[in-house]
Amino acid sequence: MKKDHSKKIWIVDFGSQYTQLITRKTRELGYSSEIITLELCKERFNNEAYPHCLVLSGGPQSVFLDDHDYSFIFDQVDLPILGICYGMQLMGKYFGGVVEKGLIGEYGQAEIHFEKVFQISNCPNQMSVWMSHSDHVSVVPKDFEVIMRSSNQLVASIKHNHRPILGLQFHPEVEHSKHGKTILDYFYKDIAELNQDWNPQEMLDESIELVKKVGDKKVLCAFSGGVDSLVAATLAHKVLGENLHCFFVDNGLLRIQDYHHIKRLQEHTYLKIEVIDARHEFFLALSGVNDPEMKRKIIGKKFIEVFENKVNEFQDKFKIHFEYLLQGTLYPDVIESISPHIAGGKSVTIKSHHNVGGLPERMKLKLLEPLRFLFKDEVREMGLALGLNREWVFRHPFPGPGLGVRIVGQVTEEAIRMVQESDQILYEELLEAKLYQSTWQAFTVFLPIKTVGVKGDGRAYENVICLRMVNSSDGMTANWSHFPHEFLEVVSRRITNEVLGITRVVYDITSKPPGTIEWE
Repeated sequence: MKKDHSKKIWIVDFGSQYTQLITRKTRELGYSSEIITLELCKERFNNEAYPHCLVLSGGPQSVFLDDHDYSFIFDQVDLPILGICYGMQLMGKYFGGVVEKGLIGEYGQAEIHFEKVFQISNCPNQMSVWMSHSDHVSVVPKDFEVIMRSSNQLVASIKHNHRPILGLQFHPEVEHSKHGKTILDYFYKDIAELNQDWNPQEMLDESIELVKKVGDKKVLCAFSGGVDSLVAATLAHKVLGENLHCFFVDNGLLRIQDYHHIKRLQEHTYLKIEVIDARHEFFLALSGVNDPEMKRKIIGKKFIEVFENKVNEFQDKFKIHFEYLLQGTLYPDVIESISPHIAGGKSVTIKSHHNVGGLPERMKLKLLEPLRFLFKDEVREMGLALGLNREWVFRHPFPGPGLGVRIVGQVTEEAIRMVQESDQILYEELLEAKLYQSTWQAFTVFLPIKTVGVKGDGRAYENVICLRMVNSSDGMTANWSHFPHEFLEVVSRRITNEVLGITRVVYDITSKPPGTIEWE
């Protein structure tokens, strides 16, 4: 069997919302991996390119409605295979077991235990895991044995007696599965017999090689100043030098801290960053628009229009020609944007991403995305390795549409002022209390409702600001941050005293799910 050495582990995505967590946990364990579609997997196998091991993800569909032929996978007798949830059900069905539609179903936290004397090092005999399934393997195929069951006595894990194949009905990749990483490591190390090959230096070397392919061509960067674009631009500059040009579009929807940040980068890095003042154009385009998705589209479209005009003007003035567009696209952006094409289109796109797809075809730019196989935490590690200030690398995430999605309803200059000023107060107090790194993301939201208040001796009828602070490892799930009441009191008092037009501050304590992190 000829091995493809680009990534040792291929993760076939059947549409699970947790698939990207499999590769995250896999890389944390020190193994290189990539997420691919079923169609791409088949194409590679047909070209006699194989991974060192294969992981079959979970998915929303039922094996009873799946008519794909999986023999091209399971007929590879020496190929280590891990099936998770839906992947285990496919495995059970293919090898002659019985998969039944569940009458009970298991969703959320569940208890499982090892059968007989089987044990995995550093795993207790009984543990709590995350389940999300209705169908289940009721009769185990020939040559397989049950190694784990749930408290409902449903089959939780199966293992082949002779081949390197393991099935898990639960999701070891999510944080809720205690010892999930240990179980994944058991498969990679003991069953697949892999050696670790993924580390920060490997990430950096791989990304640099991508940039080197550009040669001496001119590269354009739509620079946001966020962690992703900063690391991508710094990495590219290391290779390209003066051939990299960064343009920062000021759409008027930025935080006060963002303006300070861009100025610092202009003064203290080697990057050439030109600021384009387009505030008036964005305000005009957003006038009277209330729908959040419409706002996103308008902001994205206007950004492209402003950026394209500036690039054309720059090229004409200096008689140069750009051939590449540098973007800080990350792996989660790529995965979520291609999700409708995974497993025959059975999964659902979570949301469109502003930095996947890029500029219009008429600009004839090739994409340069050196971070497209990395996650946010890996990008931060790379930023530190490149010598960037820790403060810059660990800034909180900021959405592409900016404050446009932190103003519920119509975007007005007055609403922008109130959310900017309140956000700056929250930012300052987080730094003062040394709590900035205690939360993954913190911001304020302008709510278009008025409530009665008292200012001085008079009645006030003014607006509401909502504080939103959450903790998360990846943005897919999040819990609200539990901050001291004294801290919240100081923030609330400053906002109501210092931000004209605000008489009430509330704190959003909704987790994700069921809520999202941003309000729009």
